[in-house]
Amino acid sequence: MNATERAALLQGLEIYDEMNATVDERTLQILDRRRRTATVHRRGWLVRRMLLAADLIGLVAAMLLAEWVVTQHEGLGVVDMRTEILTFLLTLPLWVVVAKLYGLYDRDEERADHSTVDEFTGVFNMVTVSTWLFWALAYVTGAAHPDIPKLLIFWAAAVVFITLGRAGARTVARRNVSYLQNAVIVGAGDVGQLIARKILQHPEYGINLVGFVDAQPKERHEGLGHLALLGGTERLAAIVRLFDVERVIIAFSNASHEETLALLRSLKDLDIQIDIVPRLFETVGPNVGVHMIEGLPLVGIPPLRLSTSSALLKRTMDLLFAGLGLLILSPVLIAIAIAVKLDSQGPVFYRHERIGRRQRRIEVIKFRTMKLEACRGERYGGKAAEDRFRELMNDPARAREFGESYKLMDDPRTTRVGRFLRHTSLDELPQLLNVVKGDLSLVGPRAITEDELVRYGDRAADLLEVRPGVTGYWQINGRSRLSYDDRVRLDVSYITNWSPRLDFEILAKTMRVLLSRRGAA
Repeated sequence: MNATERAALLQGLEIYDEMNATVDERTLQILDRRRRTATVHRRGWLVRRMLLAADLIGLVAAMLLAEWVVTQHEGLGVVDMRTEILTFLLTLPLWVVVAKLYGLYDRDEERADHSTVDEFTGVFNMVTVSTWLFWALAYVTGAAHPDIPKLLIFWAAAVVFITLGRAGARTVARRNVSYLQNAVIVGAGDVGQLIARKILQHPEYGINLVGFVDAQPKERHEGLGHLALLGGTERLAAIVRLFDVERVIIAFSNASHEETLALLRSLKDLDIQIDIVPRLFETVGPNVGVHMIEGLPLVGIPPLRLSTSSALLKRTMDLLFAGLGLLILSPVLIAIAIAVKLDSQGPVFYRHERIGRRQRRIEVIKFRTMKLEACRGERYGGKAAEDRFRELMNDPARAREFGESYKLMDDPRTTRVGRFLRHTSLDELPQLLNVVKGDLSLVGPRAITEDELVRYGDRAADLLEVRPGVTGYWQINGRSRLSYDDRVRLDVSYITNWSPRLDFEILAKTMRVLLSRRGAA
């Protein structure tokens, strides 16, 4: 983009001279691409149509598969295929309506981190309900006579095809310029800059952060200096129009309550998504509910503990899935054990003492990733390992990194196999044995060392009321890239919002994070 084109994009705004040198070049390039495109639609328009196409293709493919399986096997009740398929095609609009009622087309524009994993339960329920409604409609009208085996084949295939199709549709949509949402944050204080840092860490959200709107901004933190300071809130409407902003995030600006309400009213005609960071956001998690008392909304925060029935259900899930995991992954575990043994001298496993539920000492089992003489602990490297650790901590950069995350991204003590295991997190697979034993849960707060306990402060007692987890809420929200305070906050949020569905979502997203290898140490 040349200087003339750059100036043209900013022409007409009274704060041109203030912003010309600070607006991020990527933002201007995105605006230029939109300006050159004849028809530019927004994220919601694009994703809704991609998801609709994926649903229709998945439904038709599932129907054809069910018909093909039935016709290939005798005794399953072969019927007139053409009549049945035609009846099904005529009901497709009803399937779309049911999907709409389940909210399966409306989340991507509103929720930046929405994924196919988040909506799997909705897809499952939609297909289940619609399948039996189709059977009932066909039975009552006599238009078709699908038997139970065929319906079951269709049902299972539709759940799989629609889920995979939606994941593919989102992947394709994210490559389109229309998927990007220009966004501004109202409030450049600590909370606003925290939001900015998290957005920048997740390019997959498709949010292009233009800058901050705040008349009295704080000094920007490290890594945020390239974001523009766009002025005060009185210029927000003009900024939204100029930069084609689709998302405004209200993050504790200096404006009063009345001024913030007036600001929201001024944006009501601009067709944008408005996100508001709630006060006491540290305690608000994904399952927090809103209820009303005479029209006044109240945010209900669950107690910071699991009930007896919830704890029993969670333990049952742990035993079931950990047992299956050990059985299925046994060839992988044996192969890794052999690789560790051949790569360096010493035991295959490394046992590290952590603080478990109710402050009970536990030994967490991992594949050994360090040279034996560098492993801390009396049964391993002993004094030599402690001396080596103190030597590393003499480096201020490494000391700061370890102090923040209790990990070193580039640890010279690791073996060749160990570096691979850490990068892929395969070194943590033996913790399934800890789950079966009862020391850990599959999902839970991070298992901490005694040295870390002091950093939890008055939150330690609450977090240690439940079993630590092999994976957890913070592992799917940044892993090693998160600050220590963020990890503690997410662990607290997990406990207050626990549900079986949340555990399933965390396990599914853990697999996605591991495959992407983002934030691994």
